[in-house]
Amino acid sequence: MSHFTIRCRKCGKELKDVYCAFCEHCDNALLLTEYSDPLRNDLGEGIWKFNWLPVHTPSFSQPGTVVYRSEWLARHCGLDNLYIAFNGYWPERGAFLHTCTFKEFEAAVVLQNARENGVKGLIVASAGNTARAFAHLSIVSKFPVLIVVPMMCLMEMWYLESSSMVPTLAVGDGDYSDAIDVAKRIAAISGFPFEGGVRNVAKRDGLGSTILEAVSVIGRMPDHYFQAVGSGTGGIGVWEMCERLLRDGRFGDRLPRLHLAQNSPFVPMVHAWEQGSRKLFDEDLRPELIGQISTRVLSTRYPAYSIQGGVFDALTATSGKMYGVTNREVFESMEIFSNLEGVDIVAASGVAVGALIQAARSGKISPRETVLLNITGGGEVILGRERKRYNVEPMFLSKKITDKEIDETLCSILKPN
Repeated sequence: MSHFTIRCRKCGKELKDVYCAFCEHCDNALLLTEYSDPLRNDLGEGIWKFNWLPVHTPSFSQPGTVVYRSEWLARHCGLDNLYIAFNGYWPERGAFLHTCTFKEFEAAVVLQNARENGVKGLIVASAGNTARAFAHLSIVSKFPVLIVVPMMCLMEMWYLESSSMVPTLAVGDGDYSDAIDVAKRIAAISGFPFEGGVRNVAKRDGLGSTILEAVSVIGRMPDHYFQAVGSGTGGIGVWEMCERLLRDGRFGDRLPRLHLAQNSPFVPMVHAWEQGSRKLFDEDLRPELIGQISTRVLSTRYPAYSIQGGVFDALTATSGKMYGVTNREVFESMEIFSNLEGVDIVAASGVAVGALIQAARSGKISPRETVLLNITGGGEVILGRERKRYNVEPMFLSKKITDKEIDETLCSILKPN
């Protein structure tokens, strides 16, 4: 008997034996996993020690988040109780995510959940980190994936294994959102489902495992939570986990305040939230703005903001804040963190650190409150000294590709060796 059910957040309909499903009544609402038991953290190793994941019998290992209390960045920000959730490669701290990103958690849970639901393969769209995580865990778990990325992100991308081992396609004339569109079309033709993005409950619960590790270390939910967001899926996953923790009753009596950040000038969710609007503004989604930011991984024009159960609702429920962090602030924050904490971080993590510094300076958080900073990626410099990394060498296609051309491409890249 399963330890979880899946229910529509809007209409309450329960769905059984589904993979990444949509509610037949509510096409603009997220499904939600409901777990029958209180939280446990003694079931295995890494993220698999938690029972609040939609899997039954994990078939491969997966390291989890490392949470520790900061001393030097805390002093810099004037905070007494700053905890850092480090998601990357930092052996000295016990962090062993070889892809250097918390996207490993979503990939691990999504792949295991798909396998348990009888899925034979997945189509995945990514702007970088998700591709690396799925490519690596596809090989580790022996579960086939086909990855679609925008060409504009290739300079920042790398794999742990040769890309010849994982079929990868690059959209040469589009951005991340165009890659998502192409991936969905490929899924419709290939017979392999689209991984699902924010609608995949396994993805959100996997990303939400970070807060489960945090409460295991801190003993309760933090007062404030900081993270950089692109689609917002990670922030939503943390909010959903905190709702479960609130109902559990052992980890506090109020939700953490979400502090979510984007890289200026591409800040569609920041502007919408500041205006109290559930709807994003078209002028904030202009593709040319994406070319002006340093964090292409945060650049989707399809964020999960307006959907029922999305970022707008998460911010509303937690009295949250949103921040725009400039490129200069990103790089300054990366240097500050590296100098003070002793490990390199990726640019998206620099966005989160920049938001924390803004909040501390403006008095939005008090010195004695408990703060959790999610470093979503780091340790690439350390890993580079120990392990070879490969450039991504994809097959190129156009966002205007025809269905016939998709079929021909699939025959070419998926043919037996």
